[in-house]
Amino acid sequence: MVISSRAREAGTYRKTTLKNGLRIITEKIPSVRSISIGVWIDIGSRNECPKEAGVSHFIEHMVFKGTKKRSARQIAASLESIGGSLNGFTSREQTCYTARILDEHLDEAIDVLSDIVCHATMTPSNMNRERQVICEEIKESLDNPSDHIHDLFSMTFWGRHPLGQPIMGSQKSIKRITRAQLKAYQQRNYRAGSVLIAASGSISHAKLVELVKESFSFPAGAAEAAESARRSKEQSVNIVQTDNSQTHFCLGFPGYAYNTKDKMPALALNTYLGAGMSSVLFQKIREERGLAYAVYTFHEFYRDSGIFGAYLGTDKTHLGQAFDLILKELALVRKRRLSASVLDRVKAQMKGQVTLNMEATTSRMSRLARQELMTGSHQSLRQILKEIDRVSPSDILRVANQVFDQSKIAIAVLGQADKNIFKNVG
Repeated sequence: MVISSRAREAGTYRKTTLKNGLRIITEKIPSVRSISIGVWIDIGSRNECPKEAGVSHFIEHMVFKGTKKRSARQIAASLESIGGSLNGFTSREQTCYTARILDEHLDEAIDVLSDIVCHATMTPSNMNRERQVICEEIKESLDNPSDHIHDLFSMTFWGRHPLGQPIMGSQKSIKRITRAQLKAYQQRNYRAGSVLIAASGSISHAKLVELVKESFSFPAGAAEAAESARRSKEQSVNIVQTDNSQTHFCLGFPGYAYNTKDKMPALALNTYLGAGMSSVLFQKIREERGLAYAVYTFHEFYRDSGIFGAYLGTDKTHLGQAFDLILKELALVRKRRLSASVLDRVKAQMKGQVTLNMEATTSRMSRLARQELMTGSHQSLRQILKEIDRVSPSDILRVANQVFDQSKIAIAVLGQADKNIFKNVG
């Protein structure tokens, strides 16, 4: 067992790696009474082959449906009855089961989390019922175009690569997944070397380590490696015509991996262009011209790749003008450096957001976990703020020129649109 510890800000960070490879990380915050815990499995939808699309998310649902000790109703009430909460989520690269409780209920939280993650029964009757629930969840996403456009964009950008498939899978894939597939996938991937237990708040690291050693049991080894990120083609335009009253639009370019020196300049560029009401695209497209209600940019960081994208929803008659405005602003940041005063405002916004997020134990727990899973290390708030301060106008210019290459653009449109709008892209 390997243990490391260091104090950061008002919290103390500690990490223990058990002999089987399972990692436990904590950040003690003396000023709070709550604890946020996450059991992170380092697998997600990008680990799935086409015939099992949606299996990671299916398993996440099924662990809440019953164990040998608890029924689904008992699981639902287990932490709520003491004022806490229990939840889970699946992303493209991780699956996570979370609990938030008062510090006096740590034992109960670990007992419940270990029970559902390690001892879920996944009975055929529960599977059939939850299969129907997931299909309804998929339908709800398809009926919400502002959600559906992002799945459509991922499919357009990545093509047949697993990163391009919806996290939930499709109704077709969910209906054909068997219990044997669920159990086999879990057996292959829920392994000690790919499990991380993270906690933040009023937490005793030593006590958590002992509880984890007593309660959690995973096979040795690590999960199967995901397929390396790659696009099937450099440029793609995908227009799905619907009769929606609004046209939803995403464009994007290859971005950066999570653990890269250009992560912070990319985040600063994202903040400048489309993060919040003061951003350039929000002001130009919504405030000055009234072309859209929602408009923003985003950067998705994966283990070995990333996407820098933009989204807006607009009337079909305004799509061409809004698209031109986005391209114009992307071209501008490739040609001229941001002024020192503008960059200072961007940095202040970033530092404020990071610091405010640190006041919530759930956010701090998630930050700890993501850093560990993606980099194998811990970065303190002080280090993050210094990294933001180091971003220069030259960094922004360099990143903009690396990223905004129109020969690598991907465009997805959901709604009524004239395909000639995009004929000169590239």
